[in-house]
Amino acid sequence: MKSHEKPGPGVENPHALTADNILDELNSTLEGLSDQDATERLRAYGPNRLPDARKDGFLKKFFKHFHDLLIYILIVAAVVTALLHHWVDTGVILAVVVINAIIGCIQEGKAERALEGIRKMLSLHAQTRRDGEWVEIEAEKVAPGDIIRLGSGDRVPADIRLLDANNLRIEESALTGESVAAEKKTDPVDMDAGVGDRFCMAHSGTMVLSGRGVGVVTATGSHTEIGRINKMIGEVQKPTTPLTRRMNRFGKILSLAILALATFIWILGWLHGMPIGERFLSAIGFAVAAIPEGLPAILTITLALGVQRMAQRNAITRKLNAVETLGSVTVICSDKTGTLTRNEMTACQVVTPTDRYDVEGTGYAPEGKITHNGQDVPLREHTGLHQLIEIMALCNDSGITEKNGGWRVRGEPTEGALITLALKGEFDFEGYQRVAEIPFESENKYMATLNSMADGSRRIFMKGAPDRLLNICAHQHSTGNSTQVLDKKFWEETIEELGNRGLRVLAAATREVSPEKDALTVDDLEQDMVFVGLVGIIDPPRPEAIEAIKVCHRAGIRVKMITGDHLGTAGAIGAEMGIGSGADAVSGVELENISDEELSRVACENNIFARTNPEHKLRLVQALQANGEVVAMTGDGVNDAPALKRADVGIAMGVKGTEATKEAADIVLADDNFTSIEHAVEEGRKIYDNLRKAILFILPTNGAEALIIFVAVLSGWVLPLTPVQILWVNMVTAVTLAVAFAFEPAEPGVMDRPPREPDAPIIGIALLWRIFFVSLLIGGASIAVFAIEKHVLGLPLEHARTLAVNTLVFGQTFYLFNSRYMHESSLSVKRLLSNRVALLATGMIVLLQLLFVYTPLMHILFDSTPLALRHWLVPLGIGAGAFVLIEGEKKVTRHFLNSDGNKHLEH
Repeated sequence: MKSHEKPGPGVENPHALTADNILDELNSTLEGLSDQDATERLRAYGPNRLPDARKDGFLKKFFKHFHDLLIYILIVAAVVTALLHHWVDTGVILAVVVINAIIGCIQEGKAERALEGIRKMLSLHAQTRRDGEWVEIEAEKVAPGDIIRLGSGDRVPADIRLLDANNLRIEESALTGESVAAEKKTDPVDMDAGVGDRFCMAHSGTMVLSGRGVGVVTATGSHTEIGRINKMIGEVQKPTTPLTRRMNRFGKILSLAILALATFIWILGWLHGMPIGERFLSAIGFAVAAIPEGLPAILTITLALGVQRMAQRNAITRKLNAVETLGSVTVICSDKTGTLTRNEMTACQVVTPTDRYDVEGTGYAPEGKITHNGQDVPLREHTGLHQLIEIMALCNDSGITEKNGGWRVRGEPTEGALITLALKGEFDFEGYQRVAEIPFESENKYMATLNSMADGSRRIFMKGAPDRLLNICAHQHSTGNSTQVLDKKFWEETIEELGNRGLRVLAAATREVSPEKDALTVDDLEQDMVFVGLVGIIDPPRPEAIEAIKVCHRAGIRVKMITGDHLGTAGAIGAEMGIGSGADAVSGVELENISDEELSRVACENNIFARTNPEHKLRLVQALQANGEVVAMTGDGVNDAPALKRADVGIAMGVKGTEATKEAADIVLADDNFTSIEHAVEEGRKIYDNLRKAILFILPTNGAEALIIFVAVLSGWVLPLTPVQILWVNMVTAVTLAVAFAFEPAEPGVMDRPPREPDAPIIGIALLWRIFFVSLLIGGASIAVFAIEKHVLGLPLEHARTLAVNTLVFGQTFYLFNSRYMHESSLSVKRLLSNRVALLATGMIVLLQLLFVYTPLMHILFDSTPLALRHWLVPLGIGAGAFVLIEGEKKVTRHFLNSDGNKHLEH
């Protein structure tokens, strides 16, 4: 036992070393480690598990939502009102602040659990050779240099260099993205081989499907391939969303303007000789008036309702901001298997020596027919086709079953496709009995069975790699039961043609043997085998995904395929889906050897990337983002998780995706379908439009209130509105009227326009003018009502203020119907009544104002007072008049925007 030296925690490029060299590097032997040596190595390099992730506590999560300049201003206002003993004002302002923080916590949802999801993939136990004996130990106690035994159904406990492999096949799709299990062998591979091409390695967290193997542990814990991905996930920083960037920029500008004007108002009050308490109240009243306190709530409500609608379209949103970000997406990077394709292998072409057949249907469902020149083919009338299907169906260890309305493969996906082919051809499985078999082995690249037929004869059925069977066979099937000399050139050309179309090709051969034969050897397959034909198998594109890609292209969104599959297959599928051609496909090896600057160009100019690993995917996303793109990334394997976390929107597959990928994603697709992504983008664009409408509606309320305070201080009047009355107006308009925008239908042609610029302002010049105009209109009307009623008609202060509040609220209520169409006219009965929620919100606002005016509790909290009937007619008349004037402004603006050179002012 060699234990005088300790190996490093991981061996570099173990896949490129021979078995003897790797044992030397690890100071190990086939007898395994001693318990003492293993203990020393565990003490030196740590247990075989991933490090725990740090999580923020609840208080940190809660209080980080106070980190906003607008919130700071409100907190200062609350402190000042408390010092002045205006406790109701203080309570209302603090309530708004706390409610916003609670909404923020709910919006964030449950914390990321990507690392925990990866840990669930790791093995719990391992068959290890210690002191020359096989023992089962906890996977955490596996050390570098341990000898591990693998069998069917085992989860690989660490990264292992295989020393012996017998028909060993491992499911590695979570790491590589390949839909077909990897066939393992012991020969070393090139040093620069990607993870999917390291056939002599078994990686931690992957699953053994069949066969058995023995290997030596080369890396444990965070030094494994899955540990490296785990570390990448932890290091990846999520970019801020376009909406967050816009709202932060908007908030900073608004905050500075509010602080400057509030200071100016304080100075004005000082110049007018106001007492210091009144000056503070005036400045606070202005700040409270100008801050759109209800905006965070209405943003969250709009996003949350959008989340519900997206869930109905199979897109489950984990983070609210992702809903809006989808509407900004300029590039969608999609995995191939299961997203663009069905991830269900399907036999689509059958070639015999005399004919070629098409196979209808996709997936494992035995629905569809076999046709020849467009005509249905009865199997009994085509002996060559019958014999080929007979071989593929009987030289087969898999099956398909129907479960919960869908068909699932039991065993190998490729063999499942052959069983489906047989059922489509109505092949009769009765009367056959398997006598002997030679199982598939990667060295031989074929499987063979000896079967007893219904008539008592016996035949050898053989299926496998076409090149292997062509080398074995000297003859091919002809018409009837006759044979002819093998046309090897024809078959090689056919194989190449099918391969160029992205099909996986299997060949079949057979021969009759003595009825007494009851054993099968490799020598039996080396003579007199007759080549019967080929079957082309593909993971078929989703037809609906092809149409969805067309819609994305029409919407100005580029779609890129990033897959771990082979270059030829990716190119063929990409061409069929309208993403690109095989000539444009770029391999992971090419990406490995180019600089970041060159990658930026390659990422933009090419649309198909194959044989990619996690680093390639992450670099591609970062390169696209560096070019100013807003990137959505889809994936289902652990290898996709770092790129999903880095993307502006990470989209995981809900059915076939790993737990780690789902937790790293912003959105999870319930049906693993690319079409759901297109629907989600459409929903995101609609939500963004509705958010703009809500902002366009809310800000004039604040503008009008700020104007009222400013004019009052400038004129030396008593304030027409108190701070708590201002908060009342802000909150009731936001939580009732503004909610109606969340239910607005999509604008016409929402998917026929290009994506908006990522850094474009949320409100453009034309809409800023609208906000100024409406603020002036409603604010001016409220000032006029207050001045006339108090100073001309002699109404008491409380009555005049209550009337001013009603004027503001009803002015906003009528403006709601203007805002539902940003530029189009609202002057039609159909448009006015098309949103039932808007009508319901109008009824709610009337009810709330009745409570505000007539209930004693409101009189105490908000200094309101009962009004006469005449006082209700005034705000209603002003609101109706404002509606007509705003429609006139929209018509003028619409004409101006449609003029040459002014279109850019719209947004």
